[in-house]
Amino acid sequence: MSTDSKIPVTVVTGFLGAGKTSLIRNLLINSHDKKIALIINEFGDLGIDGEILKNCDDESCSADDILELTNGCICCTVADDFIPTIETLLNRTERPEHIVIETSGLALPKPLIKAFQWPEVRSRTTVDGVITVVDGPAVHAGFFADDPELIKQQRAADPSLDHENPLEEVFSDQLACADIIVVSKSDMLDQAQLSDVMEIINQGSRSSVEALPAINGQLDPKIILGMGSAAENDIDSRPSCHDDEDEHEHDDFDTFTLVLESQKELNSFILQVKDALKVSGVLRIKGFVKISGKPSRLTIQGVGERVDYYYDRSWTEDEIQNGQLVIIGLRDFNMTLVKQIFNIH
Repeated sequence: MSTDSKIPVTVVTGFLGAGKTSLIRNLLINSHDKKIALIINEFGDLGIDGEILKNCDDESCSADDILELTNGCICCTVADDFIPTIETLLNRTERPEHIVIETSGLALPKPLIKAFQWPEVRSRTTVDGVITVVDGPAVHAGFFADDPELIKQQRAADPSLDHENPLEEVFSDQLACADIIVVSKSDMLDQAQLSDVMEIINQGSRSSVEALPAINGQLDPKIILGMGSAAENDIDSRPSCHDDEDEHEHDDFDTFTLVLESQKELNSFILQVKDALKVSGVLRIKGFVKISGKPSRLTIQGVGERVDYYYDRSWTEDEIQNGQLVIIGLRDFNMTLVKQIFNIH
């Protein structure tokens, strides 16, 4: 079967809070001529990103076309989770014209791409492209390295030097597997800073890969869909830090879900989130909360020093209006301190 008769699949990967959901939301809203199905891999048991996309108020965001995998990282649960899910889509009477997969921020893309070599998947799908979303300001601030400039100098002086922490390995693998790299939040960088970020990206990506700046995930869908890369056929050209490992584990990370009562005041709550993000080892906070006196639910996503929030939809009558936050961090981060910040004892 030629790739022309297979359903194209776009994989969107990227680090925690990089802007994957914003990119996909824009993609769904502006691709009216395509029936797109979406598979979302959440890290943790609270489907935050799925809820955001299901409430984008567009026909292309039909709840039936959005499937969530919440049983673990997609690259670690290929046989148990991913294969059955994509087969469910392929066996529908009205099959999608295109499938988009949003991986968790901790997923390595290469094991997922390899899954498309499985006979039952390969015969009916092809990986149209791998899109890696990069948080421009975070990369410029050295978010993925203890001292990026020092490491750069040491590596230049000693090519045998290998000093990478787990976050850097994830970031490196996502860059190396990409067909296009999207630099999000580029409006927060001046031209010199953006050039520095592009240089870092160019060092970690394949020579044929283009990096594109974006604001709020706004890119023409024609750039992202229809690339025809057939990534499953050139997997060896996409190096990974984990090529010599049989399995990929996430023992370096912990995730917790907090249940919060209604918050009395918005600004005070945002300050609590910012304080929690300052706790050593905390990487990302995302979720929903109820603000007293407000009929709509507040969606919040925070990473590093950046906290984004907005009211996404009204609470339903039969819905328990408790807040829920997913806290993602390095293994053994001080969750007790985080709970204290949110007055949970």
